[in-house]
Amino acid sequence: MTAPTGSGGIDLLARRPALDRSRLLDTLVPSARFAETRFSTYRPNPEFPSQEAARQSLQGFLEPQPPKKTGIWPFQKVVRPQGRGLYLDGGFGVGKTHLLASTYYAARERDPGSRVALMSFQDLMYLIGALKMPQAIEALRGYDLLLIDEFELDDPGNTHMANTLLEALIPAGVNVVATSNTAPGALGEGRFSTRDFQRQIEAIAEQFQSQRVDGPDYRQRGTTPSLPLSEEEFGRWLARQPRDTLSVVGADDLDRHLLSVHPSQFAALLDGVQAVAVTGLHPLTGQNEALRLVHFIDKVYDMGLHAAFTAQTPGATLEGLFDESYRHGAFAKKYSRCLSRLSELLSEARQP
Repeated sequence: MTAPTGSGGIDLLARRPALDRSRLLDTLVPSARFAETRFSTYRPNPEFPSQEAARQSLQGFLEPQPPKKTGIWPFQKVVRPQGRGLYLDGGFGVGKTHLLASTYYAARERDPGSRVALMSFQDLMYLIGALKMPQAIEALRGYDLLLIDEFELDDPGNTHMANTLLEALIPAGVNVVATSNTAPGALGEGRFSTRDFQRQIEAIAEQFQSQRVDGPDYRQRGTTPSLPLSEEEFGRWLARQPRDTLSVVGADDLDRHLLSVHPSQFAALLDGVQAVAVTGLHPLTGQNEALRLVHFIDKVYDMGLHAAFTAQTPGATLEGLFDESYRHGAFAKKYSRCLSRLSELLSEARQP
C-alpha cells in the first residue's frame, strides 16, 4: 500500500507559513530530539578519549569569567568581559549536537536568567537573511552564549556574514561554541576559492579555541545504511501513527511546495506534526532540489519527528538520491550528514 498525499490529518501542501521575524528568535532552543539531553546522559566512547575531553571542556567553558574593570578609581566601571570561542571539530555521529544541547541546558540551569541561543549554522544564515545583518547583530548581542551547530563555510557570502557577525559579537561579550565536521583552518576548502578569502577565514578561526572530537558515527555502529521502507514496512509504520498528527506527502509535491516556503520557516511548516512520510523518493536532478530536501530532513530529524520514506523504485538505495558529483562535491558533508540521519530515521521507523 502507498498512502496518497494528504492521507494523514495534516496537509503540508496547504500550509504557507509567513516569515515571522519575532518568532525566529523564540525558536533558538534545542529541538525536541535533544530535549532530554544533558552532560550526564552523554556516553563517550572509551576508545576515543577526546569525546570525554570535549565534555569536560564544555563544562569548564561555562565557568563564569570575572568582570572587567575600566578606568581609574574612583571612576572605575565594571564592564562585560570579552566573549570567548570554543570550536569542536569532529566527524558525523560522535555526539557533537548532544554536547551542544547539554551546554544549553547546563548554562540555563547554572543561571536561569542567562540568555542562551542554539541553532544550526544554516539556520543562522537564514536568520541573518531574514533580519538583515545590523538587526541580527543587535538581536544576538543581547545573548550571553551562542551555540552554533554544523559550522560550515559554503561560499564567499556566508564567509563574509560569519566573519562580520563574530567580529561584532565576541568583543561585545557574547560567548560562542561551534561544532563542525571541518577544522577551523580548513573551512571552505573544496567549496570555493578560499585563497581569495583567506583573511576572513583566518579571522574566523582566530576567534576560537579548537578541540578535536574523534570516533565513528554512532548512527551506523553495527549497521549498514538503511534502504527506504518497503510497501509492507510502510504499511506497518502508517498503522502505528495517530492520523490527526500525521502528514503524508509525495516527494515531487513536497519539493514544489518547499520552493514557496522560506527555509527559516521549515520548522513552522512542520508545527504540530508528530509523524511525516515522504513517498516516492527518486534520484534528484538538481543541486538546489537536493539541498532543499537535505534541509527539510535536517528539520525533521532535529524536531524528533517519526518519519518514513519510500522510494519510487523498490530496492533503491539512499545514496542513489544524490548524484555522485553532489556527494563528492562542494556540499559533500551536508549530503553525508543527511544520509547518516536518514539511516537513523529509517531504523527508528522499522522498530515496532
